[in-house]
Amino acid sequence: MTARLRTLPARLAGNSAGRAPEPVTVTVARVVRPELQNAFEQWATDVQEVVAAFWGHVGSSLLRPGPGSDEYHLVYRFADDASLAAWERSPERRGALEEVRRLVEDERVARAVGLETFFAVPPRPGPAWRSWLLTVAVVLAVTTSFQLVAVPFVGNWPWPLRLVLSAVYVVTALRVLMPRLSRRYAPWLQGSRRR
Repeated sequence: MTARLRTLPARLAGNSAGRAPEPVTVTVARVVRPELQNAFEQWATDVQEVVAAFWGHVGSSLLRPGPGSDEYHLVYRFADDASLAAWERSPERRGALEEVRRLVEDERVARAVGLETFFAVPPRPGPAWRSWLLTVAVVLAVTTSFQLVAVPFVGNWPWPLRLVLSAVYVVTALRVLMPRLSRRYAPWLQGSRRR
């Protein structure tokens, strides 16, 4: 499966509860009629350009089918639920959906919020052990860096305070690193399962 990623700067906004909004990722898997794949790819390019103009849009990507498959995945990322809802209610989206119906045989939608968006992979990811291995490697690197950099300065703090600082550091680092690493290693993460 090959991927094409389009990313724009995030335009994050706070919410009424005072908490930072959580990013939302929607993946739409479509089985495209083989004779209409070129038309579908053009449609997907056009839709990505339209959605990029919407407030709160963070990025989108088109994942093409692997050998022996006709299933494409179009992934949209928004800063928060409100931004996604504005796109979903828009006349532009309604028109795009009407246009794509003639190109596809089947469609599935999956949605992930917040930390669930660490791995930007389609609903049928590759072997789970690969995601597990990448996560363990990143957590090991992050906790080791905390031990080497921060502990010399906070080593004499009470352990509950050190524990909270460590947790904040690790979770913050994961939120920054995992989306980037999952995109970089997407071909490996999405590698085929053994039958």
